[in-house]
Amino acid sequence: MSTSDALARCRDRLVFSIDQMAKADAAAIESGIPGIALMENAGAAVARAITTRFAPRPAAVLCGPGNNGGDGFVVARRLASAGWPIRLGLLGKRDALKGDAALAAASWPGPVEPIDPSLLGGAGLAVDALFGAGLSRQLEGPARTIVEALKVAGMPVVAVDIPSGMHGDTGQLLGDAAPARLTVTFHAAKPGHYLLPGRDHVGELVVADIGIPGWVTDSLDVRLWANDPCLWRPALPRRTSGSHKYSHGHPLVAGGGPASSGAARMAARAALRAGAGAVTVLCPEAALPVYAAHLTAIMVAPYRNEAGFARLLEDPRRNAVLLGPGAGVGEMLRRQVALALKNKACVLDADALTSFSDRPQELFDLVRGRCLMTPHEGEFRRLFRVEGDKLSRTRAAAAQSGVVVLLKGADTVIAAPDGSAVIQPEAPATLATAGSGDVLAGIALALIAQHMPTLLAAAAAVWLHADAARRFGPGLIAEDLPELLPEVFAHLDQPDQER
Repeated sequence: MSTSDALARCRDRLVFSIDQMAKADAAAIESGIPGIALMENAGAAVARAITTRFAPRPAAVLCGPGNNGGDGFVVARRLASAGWPIRLGLLGKRDALKGDAALAAASWPGPVEPIDPSLLGGAGLAVDALFGAGLSRQLEGPARTIVEALKVAGMPVVAVDIPSGMHGDTGQLLGDAAPARLTVTFHAAKPGHYLLPGRDHVGELVVADIGIPGWVTDSLDVRLWANDPCLWRPALPRRTSGSHKYSHGHPLVAGGGPASSGAARMAARAALRAGAGAVTVLCPEAALPVYAAHLTAIMVAPYRNEAGFARLLEDPRRNAVLLGPGAGVGEMLRRQVALALKNKACVLDADALTSFSDRPQELFDLVRGRCLMTPHEGEFRRLFRVEGDKLSRTRAAAAQSGVVVLLKGADTVIAAPDGSAVIQPEAPATLATAGSGDVLAGIALALIAQHMPTLLAAAAAVWLHADAARRFGPGLIAEDLPELLPEVFAHLDQPDQER
C-alpha cells in the first residue's frame, strides 16, 4: 500500500491549518450553506458536548467580538434552553458585532454584560468563546485580564475552537491562555491542539461536524494528520504461512565500543520485537565479548576496520541499517554512514547526525534511497539551520535533506520531503528516560526493513512506542519498552481496532 493511499483512508484524523479552515468555511458558504447555519451547528455541538459531560450549573459564557463570540451566543442560548443559569459577557459592544455573529447575538434573549472577572463569581463552569484559532496578536487589556482570571477561578473551562490566547497553527501562547477541561473545535483539529505548549491547555479535544461537505476537504490538499493506527495499520507487516525470516527483513544495528554498547543492544532488541525476521549488531572487534555476552537471538558480527564494515554490508538480505546509538561522534562514523547510504535503507539517529553537524550538506548529498532521521531537539538544531514552530521546522528539514525527518519530543512531528506530516497527539511523560530514543529507532528500523513506506513506518513506530509506555505506567525504563510490544501488537489485532 502506498503512503498516499494509506493516508487517504483516515480523513477524520486530518489536521487543518488556520488558512485551510478559513478556506473550508468560505467554500461551504459559497456552495450555498448559510454562515449562520454553520455557526448554529458549531454552537449546538459545544452545548451538546457540555451537557453530556457536566450536570446543569450556573455558567459564564465569555464572548469575543468575532465569529468565535457568535458561537458563544449560540452556546449560551442552547444551555439556557436546557435549564442552565447563564451570565453572558461580551468583549466590546453588541451593536459593533457584524455578519453571522450579529445574527447569533440577536437570537440571545438575555442580558449582555461587559467582560469582567466579576462574571465568574458564582459560576460553576466557564465557556471561553473569546477568540478562535485565527488569533494572531498578543492578548491585552480586558481580554488578558479575563483569561488570567479564568486561570485561577478553579472551575471547569470549555474552550470554543481553541483556548483563547493560543495560536492555532503553532500552539504558542500569545501572552496567556487558560487551560481548558474540554475544547470543542470544528470540522478538523488544528496543529495548535497537538503542539506544545498549547496541547497542555486543550484538555479533552472534541472535533465536531458542523456540516462542511467532504468535497471541501478534498479540494484543499491537506497534508497533515494526527497520528493514529488508521493511518498505517493496513500497511503493517503480517506473518503468513509462507513467511520466513528473510521475508521480514534483516536489519543491522551499528554498535559502539565496549563502554557504550547499551544503546545499540536496546535498539536491536526493539527491532526484533517489532517483527524483523533477523537482526545483527555490527561492532568493533574489541566490543565483541560485551555484545556476545548480552545477546542471544540477536546475532553479532565484528569488524576490524572500514573495509571489514563494508564487507558486512554486502549481503543483500541485510536490507536496512541503523547508525548512531552509542556509536561515537567522528570521522569513522561519517564513513560508515556514507557506506550504508550507498545501497541500504537507513535510520540515522544520535551520533550519526551529530557527526555531520558542521557539514550537513555533505550528509544530505549522501542520501541515495530510503532514509529516516530521528533527531531530538538538540541534534536537530545542530544539523538543520531552520527556524519557526516545530511543524514548520520539521517540514523544512525534510525538504532540505530530502528524507523523512522525525523530530522527537512530547509532541513528536514526522515530515516527508513533499510536505506530508504527522503529529503524535500525546506521548507519556515516562518516555523521558535514557535509551527511550534508541528503542524508538529500533522499532522504526524493523518496520522499514519490512518494507513499510518510510513515513508510515516512522508514524507507526512513534505510536507503538508511546502505547507501550502508556501500558507500563510509572517506573518505566527503556529496557521495558521492547518487551511490551507483543501486547501492543495484540491489541492492534483486536476487531475493535478496525476503523
